[in-house]
Amino acid sequence: MTYTEPAYAKLNLTLDILGKRPDGYHDLRMVMVSIDLLDGVSLTPAEGNGLLVDTDLPYLPRGDGNLAAKAALRFFAETGLERPGLEISLDKRIPVCAGMAGGSSDAAAVLRILRRVYAPEMGETRLEEIGALVGSDVPYCVRGGVALAEGRGEILTDLPPLPPCPIVVCKPPCAVSTPELFGLVRVKKLRYHPRTEELIRALAAGDLEGVARRLYNVFEDVLPRKYDQVFAVKRRMLELGAMAASMTGSGPTVFGIFREDGQAQSAAEALGSEYRDVFLCHPV
Repeated sequence: MTYTEPAYAKLNLTLDILGKRPDGYHDLRMVMVSIDLLDGVSLTPAEGNGLLVDTDLPYLPRGDGNLAAKAALRFFAETGLERPGLEISLDKRIPVCAGMAGGSSDAAAVLRILRRVYAPEMGETRLEEIGALVGSDVPYCVRGGVALAEGRGEILTDLPPLPPCPIVVCKPPCAVSTPELFGLVRVKKLRYHPRTEELIRALAAGDLEGVARRLYNVFEDVLPRKYDQVFAVKRRMLELGAMAASMTGSGPTVFGIFREDGQAQSAAEALGSEYRDVFLCHPV
């Protein structure tokens, strides 16, 4: 029998870096939202104990190097359950290395399937704890929705939903190195920080304008000039009528929040004539 699960992309409404931790990671404070851009994840138990990841992107790892496979291995290691053979299939729509947690979302979908099939009594918190052992974004991707993520990303607080709105997502044709960006961050020299508490209050009030005014990602402060395409997309998004635009995660993807579907559709079509990876999305 084959089991399926959607793997939703995430966007950072805010991303703040508070300092470096003794373990080498950084303390983060982020508000994240799931959107309806998704990968399809399927899992089929098989004979033996082999583990295969099949994907429509030939350059992605097909074995233990894939985050989805790592999630499966970690699930069985943590639960002590005997691992069957597994065939994992990934139908990729979320761009790779885009700051939208595509790999983490695939891993989270695998964890949700495995809990459903092999450990239905397992609580959400325990599944998120296993996810944290796979990757920093995986606990959030297990939970989804709108949440405040702190620590490495594993400390989660549910927040009110983002008011319904169209969101245009555009990934320019460049790849940003996350380790490089973290290496450039000097917390005391950051010029601006997100007004996270104000954004949370805007969410509670259902104030889309208030949320839009408070989008901010501190990585934009340290982004090297070689990634100027990110700012070009951001400017273009605003020219096309976005209420606000911001980079998500460590980039290079930029998203814009729009008031109306028609306006967002026109913006997506205009950007689509200039860039390959453009999506018209909504929060989930």
